[in-house]
Amino acid sequence: DVQLVESGGGSVQTGGSLKLSCIATGFIFNKCAMSWYRQAPGKGREFVSSIEPYGMITYADSVKGRFTISRDNALNTLYLQMNTLKPEDTAMYYCAADRRIRPWVGYLNVKNYEYWGQGTQVTVS
Repeated sequence: DVQLVESGGGSVQTGGSLKLSCIATGFIFNKCAMSWYRQAPGKGREFVSSIEPYGMITYADSVKGRFTISRDNALNTLYLQMNTLKPEDTAMYYCAADRRIRPWVGYLNVKNYEYWGQGTQVTVS
């Protein structure tokens, strides 16, 4: 079975840091583009960052310079290092897998992802 399991969320003060992880099983991780999305209460799912199997990285403007996405293909794990956190970063964070490599704008479309995790909550106060 395909599984994406996020961890690492929590409650932090403004300016703090967290590192999220997402462990993938049941599909060929190193063939997929992987992304982080987030969803705040009452809002739609928002793109945060994406990373292709061997390089290309895209960030939302709201997190550029503060968040760093990375992946370890040997461990089938996706990461998101979040620094200088702000209250507006408060959301449920989801990892997602896209089995196709696309022009970067394609990663902004939630419909292009085949697999999603259950999410990990990040609260910044």
